[in-house]
Formats: sequence, structure tokens, C-alpha cells
Amino acid sequence: MSARVHIGLGSNQGASIDILLTAIEDIRHYAQNGLIDMSEFYRTQPVGPQDQPDFINAVIALRTELSPKALLCRLQSIEGHHKRQRNNERWGPRTLDLDILLYDDQRVVSETLIIPHPRMAERRFVLKPLMDIDPDIEIPGYGVAQMCLCRCEPLRMEKIEITA
Repeated sequence: MSARVHIGLGSNQGASIDILLTAIEDIRHYAQNGLIDMSEFYRTQPVGPQDQPDFINAVIALRTELSPKALLCRLQSIEGHHKRQRNNERWGPRTLDLDILLYDDQRVVSETLIIPHPRMAERRFVLKPLMDIDPDIEIPGYGVAQMCLCRCEPLRMEKIEITA
């Protein structure tokens, strides 16, 4: 049985827009799924250290037969293909960041994966693109995304046009 999954995408190193577009195609291919929808792309002020380039962020919705853990492995493989460096620097620059935000209405807690994503309800750069796809979406354990968005800290964010 397939699950509806929302994945957050971000990049602030290299040709970020191209990286995100390629990653979406990679996800479509490697995650054995069907892409349902894609949000607008946003140029977003970095969270944390400000001495780095702005991020480009988006959210996609897809259907997949993969389990949450198997999907995470595929996403980390795609990040590695795009030269994502995993270090202990929190909120630092990265070529590609792929986060499983929601997996149906399931809650998953393990050493390597927490769903819903534990900080998504605090992140304007996640909630706004998520609501592009589903304006009335509810985040299990947090409530309606619109209410979460109202509680978020201000963050410079602008929609950008993508020409493919």
C-alpha cells in the first residue's frame, strides 16, 4: 500500500535551483514513487549562522511503497550523490538537504528518523511551501499548518520563478 509523503528540499551551495530540480527527478526515480505535487521555490534567509548564502527551499508530495526507513536511505543516497557533507555543524551550508516531513499521518521515532520532522512546525521555510501544496494540512501532534505558521519567527522569504 502506498503512502503519501511530503519531503522538504533545501540547498545553498552551488547551482541550488538546478540541484533541487535534479534531486526531485532523482527522488521520482529512486524512491519508486509518483510525484503528486511540487510547491513554489523560495529564496530564504538562513536559520542559524548568517554568514552563508540564502537557501532555496521547496516541498514535494509523492506516493511511495517504501517504508520510512527505506525512503530515508534513498534520500541520503541522493544527498550523497549531490556531495552533501554530513558533519556536526548545525544549520550550516549544504549542497542538498532532503527531509521527510510527513509520512501519511504516521508518527515514527527512532535513532535515525523522527516523523513528523521535529522542527517543521517552527520553520516558515517548510510550512509556507507545504501549504502551497495543501493549504489545510494538519501536522500530527502540532495542529493545522496555518496556525503553526502564525507562530513562526519572521524570516526573509521570497518566491522565485523557476524556468525549466
